[in-house]
Amino acid sequence: MTGALPCGDASLSAGITFVVSGPSGVGKDTVLRELLALPNAPPGLLRLVTATTRLPRTGEADGVDYHFLADAEFERRRATGGFLECVRYAGAQYGTPLAGLAEARDRGHDVILKIEVRGAAAVREQIPEAVLVFLAPPSEDELLRRLARRDTEDGISREERLRTAREEMRMAARYDYIIRNDHLVRAVDALRCIIVASRLRTRRPAAELP
Repeated sequence: MTGALPCGDASLSAGITFVVSGPSGVGKDTVLRELLALPNAPPGLLRLVTATTRLPRTGEADGVDYHFLADAEFERRRATGGFLECVRYAGAQYGTPLAGLAEARDRGHDVILKIEVRGAAAVREQIPEAVLVFLAPPSEDELLRRLARRDTEDGISREERLRTAREEMRMAARYDYIIRNDHLVRAVDALRCIIVASRLRTRRPAAELP
């Protein structure tokens, strides 16, 4: 896992940016999918689909899970300031499209992003008032069990995933909130409550995430 760098102009206006991070296999996609499907989901909340150069996994769809880009296209967009942040993670590149984020926030929508830990640090640099949420596994044993299912997906070993996960877990305390995903319904509701509470704040925190 390498550090992320700001890749575009982040002079963004209205709307709150929420970032959800956590180690591979912790259930980020499931939690976000269930949150947005709730009958009482926070209105006006949009999930911004990020871009990656990795290949789609089974069941993933372009434009829904990620924008799947060739390396050359990703580099072209990065070079022209098309991403808010860029990070190389597990052998692939990931980036947050700047245009989609700016458009959603300008229209007054709150935006939720699922990005890696280093990418979250880059978002905090450009949008200090962003709300950062870390999704943690119930235990390392449970995380190992989930990672075992991913060993054959992209050639990355369980040991490498676990090493990266441990690095990410050490950064969890730097987030605004930590949710332990030991029960899906409770984790989803905790994230919903964070979003609702953040909308009711009179002042938004602007802590740094090194």
